[in-house]
Amino acid sequence: MEEKVIAGKKNGMAVMLLLIVLYAAAVLLMVMGISMGTEEDPWLPVFLPGLIWLFIGWFPFLGLKVLKPQEALVLTLFGQYIGTLKGAGFYYVNPCCVSVNPANKTRLGQSGDVDDGAAGRKILIASSSNNTAETATKKISLKVMTLSNAKQKVNDVLGNPVEIGVAVIWRVTDTAKAVFNVDNYKEYLSLQADTAVRDIVKIYPYDVAPNIDTTGDGKADDGSLRGSTTVVAERIRQMIQSKVENSGLEILEARITYLAYAPEIAAVMLQRQQASAVVEARKMIVEGAVGMVEMALERLNKNGVVDLDEERKATMVSNLMVVLCGNHDPQPVINSGSLY
Repeated sequence: MEEKVIAGKKNGMAVMLLLIVLYAAAVLLMVMGISMGTEEDPWLPVFLPGLIWLFIGWFPFLGLKVLKPQEALVLTLFGQYIGTLKGAGFYYVNPCCVSVNPANKTRLGQSGDVDDGAAGRKILIASSSNNTAETATKKISLKVMTLSNAKQKVNDVLGNPVEIGVAVIWRVTDTAKAVFNVDNYKEYLSLQADTAVRDIVKIYPYDVAPNIDTTGDGKADDGSLRGSTTVVAERIRQMIQSKVENSGLEILEARITYLAYAPEIAAVMLQRQQASAVVEARKMIVEGAVGMVEMALERLNKNGVVDLDEERKATMVSNLMVVLCGNHDPQPVINSGSLY
């Protein structure tokens, strides 16, 4: 179903003034009928029209609609979609028209669409008994909104449980599709965001791992959730957009707001990362120590400071390596005798 924008209906102020004038005239006619009528001539032709309008004159007021900037109202007449009001203004439409918004009671965990004390991902509020408030809630917001679903626990490509949270920036672009193509476009978006996150996260490892293909080209690459957050977020956005295309929604952006190992393996993975860091640090220390020992032997031979045979060179190298690679400061030992 395609959206039809209703144009040329911004005459609400003129119609409201006209209705008020008609009400005033009806009251005046009733007063005249009562004051000027007699038992022989009760002035029913004057009194009766005013009385009738007094009882039914409220009905045309139902056609008055007020919209603020970035709001829309989807209207149906006897079950048929007749169009959408868009743009700020004071409108007058057929009083029999009914505004439709199946997601008017749904509050997602997002900016501008959640109660202050609310907890959880989705909150349903009770319908209001006030007709004016109910009509107001049926307006569809065209503003850019941010959906922040609850954190999910997903297994990455290596089977490690990962907790991830994603913020989706979206807006309604086609009100007819949003209202009529899906049952509840807010719930629909939230569900599709969850499934898209699961589908994309299971392709990547949390950290860089060997022999993992994350692009689908058959070649291993360095893609990971921790190191390629921008790429991962863009793939999540594209997948959500493909899933909600038929609901008239546009996904502007997706961003990863939370990423961590699940609590049950977080401590083990931290130890693993610490061990990897220690290995890398030790490797760097050993490489530096070997270079320093080579430089020391070369300088000693070049300057002729001391003449060492192969056995004592090995001893010197061993001592220097212990000193340079040790975790603690070396304790000096004074030798008052000969080197031999």
